[in-house]
Amino acid sequence: MPEDGTVAVTLPLGDARWAAFVDSCPAATPFHHPAWGSLLADAYGFEAFAVAVAGSDGGFSCGAPFLEIRSLPRRRSWISLPFTDECALLAPDPGRAQELPAALAGLAAPRIEIRSKVGAVGWGTRADGVIHVLELDPDPERVRQGFSRSQVVRNIARAEREGVEVRAAVSRDDLEVFYGLHLRTRRRQGVPIQPRRFFDLLWERVLEPGLGTILLAYHGGTALAGALFLTWNGTTIYKFGASDPEGWPMRPNHLLFWTAVREACLRGDRRFDFGRTDADNAGLRAFKSGWGGVERPLVYSTLPPAGPHGEHGLAGRVLGVTIRRGPAWVCRGVGELAYRYAASR
Repeated sequence: MPEDGTVAVTLPLGDARWAAFVDSCPAATPFHHPAWGSLLADAYGFEAFAVAVAGSDGGFSCGAPFLEIRSLPRRRSWISLPFTDECALLAPDPGRAQELPAALAGLAAPRIEIRSKVGAVGWGTRADGVIHVLELDPDPERVRQGFSRSQVVRNIARAEREGVEVRAAVSRDDLEVFYGLHLRTRRRQGVPIQPRRFFDLLWERVLEPGLGTILLAYHGGTALAGALFLTWNGTTIYKFGASDPEGWPMRPNHLLFWTAVREACLRGDRRFDFGRTDADNAGLRAFKSGWGGVERPLVYSTLPPAGPHGEHGLAGRVLGVTIRRGPAWVCRGVGELAYRYAASR
């Protein structure tokens, strides 16, 4: 339980006290930055707020950002955070992080999910994904020495020999290029693309203020691949990737990631997060492991405990086939209408 004299409080993500608290936490990642939670809330129509444990002196000992999700049928949940790979509890003193789960247990939320491991009584956990984290060094060449020579170094050299060039997005025209690649990629995978409003807000709230970047790999005048990275507080996170299968033989994705890792090192970042991977996706896990990062289970915690997330069932499989075989507007339309309802999955 929280220490005597402490109480759980809720406050807007835009509150200056919350922003100052997040800035004071060395372990805070770009997902904790108020801009990310506010972007999700405005893009999908959710309510955004933070829950923190405040002491008698008015300071916060621990906290986390949340969105309130109202899914069908009339189900209300607090999630920290949906559409986010990992969002651990924040505490300047890690020993006090568990004050928050105890405080949350006394609040009037029907269901709470925290996208990290919570070691508190009454909480359930599930782990159906993994994450790869690479520790960085100011010298990119030292980091490069840990790459797999057969899986990574050789393919970076292949891309360079082929004349692939990586450029950072600097305008909305570049955002359009990435969006086009991303749409074709999601359609090929049979999953809906995020609403267009999400990308517009992403540019305004994250990319323009310097909290992230899009890298695009070109051969001549043709964009072969793109990747979006969030960057803040010493951490770079890979969030979205897209590519054209016809360009795969030139290995543009390897050059994209090497460029991102090198720039993170030179920026002084401490860690490079390769993002969530489904546990059963052996190919993607092998690709990310080849960069020398440490793989660990990605654990999510719920109160009350929830069962494991299974397959999406027949409806999900039918939707996937429809998106893959249908025109591009099907992928866009499903995303516009229904993407927000995937937040609680």
